[in-house]
Amino acid sequence: MTSWLAEHWLAVILMGLYTAALLVNAHAGFRASGSMSGYYVGDRNMSGPLIGLSFFATFASTNSYIGHAGKGYEYGLAWMIMPVMLIVFTFLSWRWIGPRTRALARNFDALTLPDFLAARFLSAADQERHPLRIAAALVVMMCSILYLVAVFKGAGHLFGQFFGVSYEAAIGLALVLVMLYTSIGGFVSVVRTDALQGVLMIIGAMMIFYFVTDAAGGVTALGDLAKAPETAFVFELNGGIPFVVLLGISLSGSLKLIVDPRQTSRFFALRDQQALSTGMWVAIGGLAVVQLCLYPIGVYAHLLLDNVQDTDLVVPLLVNDASIFPPWAGDFLFVAIVAAAMSSLDSVLLVAASTGYKNLLQPFRSADKTNLIEPLRWTRGLVVALAVFAAGIALDPPGDILQLTIFSGSLYAVCFLPAVVLGLYWSKGSAGAVLASMAAGVVTLLAWLALGFNLLIHEVFPALGISTTVYLCLANLSRQDVDLESLVAAD
Repeated sequence: MTSWLAEHWLAVILMGLYTAALLVNAHAGFRASGSMSGYYVGDRNMSGPLIGLSFFATFASTNSYIGHAGKGYEYGLAWMIMPVMLIVFTFLSWRWIGPRTRALARNFDALTLPDFLAARFLSAADQERHPLRIAAALVVMMCSILYLVAVFKGAGHLFGQFFGVSYEAAIGLALVLVMLYTSIGGFVSVVRTDALQGVLMIIGAMMIFYFVTDAAGGVTALGDLAKAPETAFVFELNGGIPFVVLLGISLSGSLKLIVDPRQTSRFFALRDQQALSTGMWVAIGGLAVVQLCLYPIGVYAHLLLDNVQDTDLVVPLLVNDASIFPPWAGDFLFVAIVAAAMSSLDSVLLVAASTGYKNLLQPFRSADKTNLIEPLRWTRGLVVALAVFAAGIALDPPGDILQLTIFSGSLYAVCFLPAVVLGLYWSKGSAGAVLASMAAGVVTLLAWLALGFNLLIHEVFPALGISTTVYLCLANLSRQDVDLESLVAAD
């Protein structure tokens, strides 16, 4: 232990400072969380740069640093289609989804995505226990748990490699950290912490790219991969996986930037239109730097590592190699990747707990509606319970990081994309159309996977096509015709 501390003293200091910052932000969040609106969306009074940093930080977690960065080892340079699509969809989300989402959520007094859908497609009298609200909440809970498992797996590999402890102990450490500040401070604590984590992540991504590229012999060294038969696939469009499947993986991962509640909840919290305008460029810039630095790492790893079977181990193995990263750099990167893990764990936990209480528990409880403390206690309790549950599954996860996150992204897309995007711009629509499109999309998604057709065409394409078609047909038949422009203008 003494020798480990002597070697990693910088990591100890940085982790101490980082933990202190988490506690300070938890305290600030606790003071700002006197109501459900404060705990869930920061009383809709958050600044643009803060939300912009939080938007990209909560998306670019260990899934990017460990899972997605490592996949270049298996998929080759064609995998760079993913960061390009992520940057494009971040722009689309802030330019066309964010402004109307912020305005309508404020007008509807929506705190969660199921709240938003219920207010958009139902009358006030029908909203509380309607199947639409419940079904949407169940989808959010399911996707959140899958995503939490993926992030816990990444954190477990990272902590285990760095501290030399078991995978189980490493997951326990991540669990304690994230439960502490998320349950206490709510949205304000999460966003403030995400801003710090976002800065660390940008610096960390640039450091990883620099040191790995340098150790591999520079950009020109990639030519050596083309000469070796076993790595020539790196330069082929269909070398590691059919490109149409890779497009589907990229699309399902990118669509989360439009419909994932942990992203859309950021729009709920923005103070005004000016905050949205400034936040957009912070989000796009931060995400672009991080993704473009990380995604080539798996390709370079062919020049540095041999016979890696689990691509989720590529980055942890590189970061812990003293011949690639000097001790101070490895220590800093450890803290940066911890920050990446925390930035997603906290946001997903808060979204899942908020949705679980607001849309699954509260409608069926005869609680005293004048008691402002009880809902917060229930939500905080759900944060702890969901974190423990997901960490337990992560001890023996059902898939690798990419599989888990892409499936959750596909599920979000087929369930919510038609209702969210068309619901923002098309006056027609109904709860029945949303429910039918969700059911059709999920059935198609699961059937496509069960039949093995995903080996040729990614399941998100047919499932999203069916889901959207069902929504369009049924929405066009509905009598509802909402004056969206008046609602947006009323903001």
